[in-house]
Amino acid sequence: MTRVGILGGTFNPPHIGHLVCALDACDQLGLDEVLLMPVHRPPHKEAAGDPGPRARLMMCELAVTGDQRLRASPLEVDRGGPSYTVDTLRGLHDCSPEDELTFIVGADMARRLGSWREPAEVLRLARLGVAGRDGVRAPDIERAVAPFHDGSRLAFFEMPRIDVSSSLLRRRIAEGRPVRHLVPDAVLRAIDEHGWYRDDTAPRAASARQEVQG
Repeated sequence: MTRVGILGGTFNPPHIGHLVCALDACDQLGLDEVLLMPVHRPPHKEAAGDPGPRARLMMCELAVTGDQRLRASPLEVDRGGPSYTVDTLRGLHDCSPEDELTFIVGADMARRLGSWREPAEVLRLARLGVAGRDGVRAPDIERAVAPFHDGSRLAFFEMPRIDVSSSLLRRRIAEGRPVRHLVPDAVLRAIDEHGWYRDDTAPRAASARQEVQG
């Protein structure tokens, strides 16, 4: 049996907050590995400035290079269409039914479990690994989960507060502002080489390549 964590998201682009979350979950929840699972298409929102699902998958692969505990999964990108957690968990379970799955989420998302597709089935297929966030208490999440499970499928872990978001990074790149150390260098090189997220009408302070090579 392999204890597998799944960190889903748009990863547009992946950044240090994603990696810290994945590694803290791996360490504190006793996982053998964590999959970064980029969506093909978010079910509830469009991805602003999206270079496409294959590009986001490639950036995830670059982001996890060199760390044996992390892996990028193409499952949702290959499947196509909108990405729902329950479908992803079923796909993983069908491929490796002996694996123990943990779906990693922020506390705010866990508190909205009732709005997910088939929440009871989600909890049957995987436990929720919930990252602690300011302003959301464990009892609030336990109450949100209570209609679907007895709470034994909840596991909490702590991670440092990192005020970095993909939308912030896209904005900084478009403005030509530095983002080095906010994303892995390999991801930064790919962004620069492909020209993703650039706004060529805006003044540019420095290219990503100059940041990495400098």
